[in-house]
Amino acid sequence: MTFDLLTPEPAPQPASPEGDHLGAYAQRAYLEYALSVVKGRALPDVCDGQKPVQRRILYAMERMGLGYSGPTRSTAAKPVKSARVVGDVLGRYHPHGDTAAYDALVRMAQDFAQRYPLIDGQGNFGSRDGDGAAAMRYTEARLSRITSLLLDEIDEGTVDFQPNYDGSTEEPRQLPARLPFALLNGASGIAVGLATEIPSHNLREVAEACVALIKTPKLSDEELFALMPGPDYPGGGQIISSANDIADAYRTGRGSLKVRSRWTIEDLARGQWQLVVHELPPGVSSQKVLEEIEELTNPKVKAGKKALTQEQNQLKATLLAVLDVVRDESSKDAPVRLVFEPKTSRIEQQELITTLLAHTSLE
Repeated sequence: MTFDLLTPEPAPQPASPEGDHLGAYAQRAYLEYALSVVKGRALPDVCDGQKPVQRRILYAMERMGLGYSGPTRSTAAKPVKSARVVGDVLGRYHPHGDTAAYDALVRMAQDFAQRYPLIDGQGNFGSRDGDGAAAMRYTEARLSRITSLLLDEIDEGTVDFQPNYDGSTEEPRQLPARLPFALLNGASGIAVGLATEIPSHNLREVAEACVALIKTPKLSDEELFALMPGPDYPGGGQIISSANDIADAYRTGRGSLKVRSRWTIEDLARGQWQLVVHELPPGVSSQKVLEEIEELTNPKVKAGKKALTQEQNQLKATLLAVLDVVRDESSKDAPVRLVFEPKTSRIEQQELITTLLAHTSLE
């Protein structure tokens, strides 16, 4: 979780008046560009946790009647083609490329990318193995139930509106979020001189922390950490960083967290066993792990070399000494199921686990 502010060193001032004028113009133009990228594209607003394109997609879909209706907000709208949503967003609020808008829509529908997906997607919206979504003319979308926390009070004077790009209608400056979605779903973005990487968190923990802060504004850090001890990533995984490391990251806004896969040992007939991984760290796919193992067990000669290096041979021998077969048994019922069979049943289980964690993205 990082938030970095990179301050460039001041450039040497030119001596001539023409140089002064040019330097002032360049400084002003660069600053205006940087701010436009920060506010208009790359970083989320802390009020609702949304980037402008995400906010516009959600607002446009709400105005299209793609949310939940009825006295108890329990009746779901019928999904419509994603192309229709993208067209409405581009025509009314976001005069940019359709690819950027659709990519943002797709990410908000992926349960492996967001802890609480804001869009209920129908069709192929990609996979954590890197498969892309189907074209927007093939997929359908509607708002998910949790967007009521972002949109229900939008017509009750809770937020300011501003003219859209051509002045033909208005759009909200922020959405009236009832919870800090910047923490719930996290955020990732790189602007000009600014970057953010915020992990996702558990909804119940965030809500309890918000209520506690409202009741006791001067709540201590330790009391807050007791309510919200750490991130909660989509797709699972276990955080193995110490509580102190997590607390330091929260206090300073900068730090790194170690996340490890979750696995079980399945006993087979005649004393055999196998290691089954069923949760992966964020950003890691089954395909990536398989590629890493293939690269270790069948290494290629590096550019400029005539043979494998000693390190490559050692890694190959180390892995082949404990691992016999690896296969991906992931399916609709089990989104992640990586099976590792040991060389022999006499190999210590911890030895196989340690070797895999040390040389692959399982940690």
